[in-house]
Amino acid sequence: MKRVVITGIGTINPLGNNIQEFFTNLKNGVSGADTISLFNIEKFKTKIACEVKNYDPLEFFDRKEVRKYDRFAQFAMIAAEQAVIDANMDLEKEDLDEIGVIWASGIGGLQSITDEIVNYVKGDGTPRFSPFFIPKMIPDIAAGQISIKYGFRGPNYCTVSACASANHALIDAMNHIKWGKAKAILTGGSEAVITEAGIGGFISMHALSTRNDDPKTASRPFDANRDGFVMGEGAGAFMLEEYEHAVARGAKIYAEVAGGGMSADAYHLTSPHPNGLGAAKAMRDAIKDAGLTPADVDYVNCHGTSTPAGDVPELTGIINTFGEHSYKLSISSTKSMTGHLLGAAAAVEGLACILALNENIIPPTINNFELDQNIDHKLNLTLNKAQERNVDVALSNTFGFGGHNSSVIFKKI
Repeated sequence: MKRVVITGIGTINPLGNNIQEFFTNLKNGVSGADTISLFNIEKFKTKIACEVKNYDPLEFFDRKEVRKYDRFAQFAMIAAEQAVIDANMDLEKEDLDEIGVIWASGIGGLQSITDEIVNYVKGDGTPRFSPFFIPKMIPDIAAGQISIKYGFRGPNYCTVSACASANHALIDAMNHIKWGKAKAILTGGSEAVITEAGIGGFISMHALSTRNDDPKTASRPFDANRDGFVMGEGAGAFMLEEYEHAVARGAKIYAEVAGGGMSADAYHLTSPHPNGLGAAKAMRDAIKDAGLTPADVDYVNCHGTSTPAGDVPELTGIINTFGEHSYKLSISSTKSMTGHLLGAAAAVEGLACILALNENIIPPTINNFELDQNIDHKLNLTLNKAQERNVDVALSNTFGFGGHNSSVIFKKI
C-alpha cells in the first residue's frame, strides 16, 4: 500500500480565517462563541453560536460568484484555496487526471433552500426560483466547484454522514491514494447552518446550549453542568498526497494520514450507544489500519460535543479501546472553542491534530468548571489550559446522527 501525507492545509472557522490565526487562538484557549448576528434571534430559545468573524464574501469573490455560492460553498472555496497555495504544487506540471476532490458537508446549502422556499411562499404562487437554487443547495457542489476552479479531474464527490462527514472524506481520500487511484486529493469539509432553520431545528431537538447570558463558556465538554452544544460554521481543507510523489517534488509534509476506522452504533437515531461500542470499534479499526497499537497513540481529539448524552459514552469507548494506556493519553475537545461544525467538524479538528503533531502542544478543553462525576477523573482531559508533550500519533473522533462513527489516525513523519 502507498503512504499518504498532508502537504497543504487551510481553514476559515470561528477561531480564525487562516491557519496561523486559528492555531494561535486554539493554543490560547480562545472561545469563538458569541451572540448570533446572522439573523433575528429575538424569538429563539438559543441565541448564541460560533460564527466566522469579520467575514465579507466580496473580499474573496466577485458579486456574480457570490450569487452562485451558498455560504457553505464559499467557505469550502476559501479553505481549499489556502490548502492549494500551501501545498505549493506546480499544477502546470502535474497530471490533473491524477488529482481529485472529496469534500464533506452534512447539510449543504440550508440558507439557500430556506430563502428560495420563503420567497415562493410569500409570493403569488408563481414559481420564480433562482436558476442557481439547486446548485447552491446540494452538498456535493463544493467538490464540483473546487475541481472546476483548479481543473482537478480525479475522483470527485461528497461524503454526507452528519457530523462524521469530514472524517469519512479524509478516509476515502486516503484510501484512493493508497490504492493508486490518485496521486493527490484535496479533501475536507464545510458547513454553514447558523440559520433560522438550522438553529430552530436543533433547538427543537433540545441539542443546543441555552447559556445565552455567557456565550464564551456555553460549550463545556465533560462539565457537570453542560447543557448542549454550540453551533459552529466554517471549513477545513487538506491536500493529501502520495508520499513518494510529495518527496520527489520536495514538498513540505505536515503529517501522515496513517489509518481510518468507520462503524455504526446501530442503536438510536440521535443518541450514541451508552457504552460507546461503535466509537470503540471505529478507534480500534483506525489503529489497526495504521499498523499501530493502542499504546502508540499520544493524543485523542474527542468528538466531545458538550451534550449530556454524548460525552460520557465516548470516554467509555476510549477506556475500552486503550485500557490502562487511557491514563497516559492526552485527550481534549476543541469544540469547547470552535463550537460544533457538524459536517466540517472533523476537518477543523484534524487541523488541531496537525497542531499537536507539529508543535507538540495539546489544545485545551476550555470551560471546565466542575468535572462530571460520571467521568473517570484520572483521565487527562487537558482541562482549561494547553499542555506541552511529545506527540507522534494523534487520533481524531467524529460521530454523527444515525450512529455514524469515524476515527482518523495522524502520524508524525
